[in-house]
Amino acid sequence: MKPVIYLIALLSFLCSTIANATLLNVMPETVEAEAWTILDPQSGQVIAEHNSHVQRAPASLTKMMVGYIALKEIQAGHLRKDEILTATPVVQIVQWDESQMYLKQGEQISVDQLLAGLVVMSANDAAVTLAERISGDVPRFIDRMNKEAKALGMKDTHFQNPAGITMPDHYSSAADLARLAQALVTETPDYLYYSKQQSFSYNQRFHRATNILLKQDPSVDGLKTGFTKAAGYNLALTANRPMANIEAPERRLIVVVMGAKSGIKRAEVAHRLMNLAYTYTRNEVAIKDKQLIAELPVVKSTLKMFKVETKKPKLITTSLYDQAYAIDLQAFDQLQQRIMLNTGNGQIQAIEPLHETQTKMNVEMNKQELTAPLAEVMKLATVSVYQNNKLINTFDIEDNVQIEEANIFERFFMWIKSLFSIFSNETTELKTYPIGQ
Repeated sequence: MKPVIYLIALLSFLCSTIANATLLNVMPETVEAEAWTILDPQSGQVIAEHNSHVQRAPASLTKMMVGYIALKEIQAGHLRKDEILTATPVVQIVQWDESQMYLKQGEQISVDQLLAGLVVMSANDAAVTLAERISGDVPRFIDRMNKEAKALGMKDTHFQNPAGITMPDHYSSAADLARLAQALVTETPDYLYYSKQQSFSYNQRFHRATNILLKQDPSVDGLKTGFTKAAGYNLALTANRPMANIEAPERRLIVVVMGAKSGIKRAEVAHRLMNLAYTYTRNEVAIKDKQLIAELPVVKSTLKMFKVETKKPKLITTSLYDQAYAIDLQAFDQLQQRIMLNTGNGQIQAIEPLHETQTKMNVEMNKQELTAPLAEVMKLATVSVYQNNKLINTFDIEDNVQIEEANIFERFFMWIKSLFSIFSNETTELKTYPIGQ
């Protein structure tokens, strides 16, 4: 028996392993950075990217991982923000020309202050102090950093120190750092409390946040800046803005820019990419909360059919740009929030974002039936979303399937019931069978 599917299966001949298409085709030569990516953390879709998997020096964007681990430790109850630590000799490994809080051995400081110093001041002594407190020593913390990176799927990343100092085997990519930023805003959102602070003072040392967009755009609330000679100017940026969408009233985006020529340029490029994405993409509800996807027959159980339902709404990101021309980022007007395009008649006009999109879904069931007993999390279906016949997103529908096997008495009564059912069907057929044939 085949499962009853409640979503229309379209384009099933296409392989679900095809890489998802980026939504906006931005000309790389118009973006003044060596590598970059735009990520929607709600849908997980990449909106646009260039050299996003090239391994580069992350500089102090490394400290996002330190913050992520520290905040996870706080959530787990292994660390407290109000815990007072005593600085150890580990602070002496920080050199005079490195960003620091100027901690001295024996000095007392709270975890909360260290986190602010880590994120706002980009303090290397805060990084190594937190590392030592969490893992016992810096080498073991570096191992933890790499394990967390692997768990997050950061395949282009290897950490060699917690501060972001340039080393041969210390590297990451724009795509991986965007993935880390996504984990920060979804799993440890307390990070944003620190990354949105425009300044921080400690021991009469005042430091203004180097993310200059915090002052320019009130929707910006993080994440981290970084610079070394080897890396150039890096920026992981995020913003959260209200949307005219009842089902998704707010929308967050993440932009990572690596290898810009200056601090001003990295901010300009990241902000322009972010505004472009907000204008020419949007989030739509692909599958609603508690939506019934299919009913799967169940064997060896009193439960006849298992309902495959979504546990929460699933958002997809779609493109609102329909021009055949690739996007020149320099043609995006920051004041009008529109691409100003010469469409061929010699006149420059603003390209308005689409109001409607053409999207289709293909639902592929991974199981045709379920056999009891079952007690496991199962990927029951794979959904592929297409816009203009291009695959833009794939996601699995999972459920914690708990089905008990019928006991011997239940199975006996099920057998008896099936016999009566057969007899009943046969009787019905005799009653309705035409006479004289």
